[in-house]
Amino acid sequence: MGVLWGIPYLMIKVAVDAVSPSMVVFTRCALGAALLLPFALRQGGLARTLRTHWRPMLAFSIIEIIGPWWTLTDAERHLSSSTAGLLIAGVPIVGVILARFFGDTERLGARRMVGLTLGLAGVAVLTAPHLTGGDTRSLAEVGVTVLGYATAPLIIARHLQQVPTLQLIAPTLALAALVYAPAAAATWPTEMPSGPVLASLLALGVICTALAFVAFLELIREAGPTRATVFTYVNPAVAVAAGALFLDEQLTATVLASFTLILAGSLLATAAAPKTAGRPVTWSTRQTSRADGRVESP
Repeated sequence: MGVLWGIPYLMIKVAVDAVSPSMVVFTRCALGAALLLPFALRQGGLARTLRTHWRPMLAFSIIEIIGPWWTLTDAERHLSSSTAGLLIAGVPIVGVILARFFGDTERLGARRMVGLTLGLAGVAVLTAPHLTGGDTRSLAEVGVTVLGYATAPLIIARHLQQVPTLQLIAPTLALAALVYAPAAAATWPTEMPSGPVLASLLALGVICTALAFVAFLELIREAGPTRATVFTYVNPAVAVAAGALFLDEQLTATVLASFTLILAGSLLATAAAPKTAGRPVTWSTRQTSRADGRVESP
């Protein structure tokens, strides 16, 4: 997931320089829906799923896709792709706060809290030299994206756990594509975009949307909503690595130090809690009480 959702920032940056944010969101949603909807229909019961769960599915589509994907894409018109990836790494911390606020019972524990803190420290170290070239609106748009990304997994965990992955993501992507279709049509490019732009749009739809969402929803079901989002700590590492490979950005000592903090934090934050050993059976614990109140030891 860190790779699948770490590379979109570079691709969005390439695409949004040639087409509108609405066009980018529409294309990736339409491609993702076109790929996944046939499989969702083949499973059977899609109509029943929509009738039963349409409210939380609508909320998930708005909070995870319709809102955040546009704000993130629009922000990258002014922010670098690496900066956007760095800022999105705040999702796990916001997710923890929201989970506590809504009374989530998922236990964090000291080790996982230390991991979250280390990951955030790594993001801070990596972010400092990259927070340039943006304005207040762009930073606020990324903030909206972070809030949406942190909230959506809670909706899945609370209301959509029983919905098959394909029957959840295919209709929500289709809805998002319909929402952005008019704006995409109004801003349709007058000339055929370049090869890199077309390749970026294709990869966004196939790899970073269809494939990534299937993996993401399974991850939420396996690891829980809070632990599942910790992969966003790896996103900045992927974003910076992509910049080094494709934009000739240097890997400095600061970047390498932040890599260490981010990966260590992710490992600790996602580690399962140690199993508590069973209470040893001793003479005193095996004592039983008789009806007359006397204690009897077998």
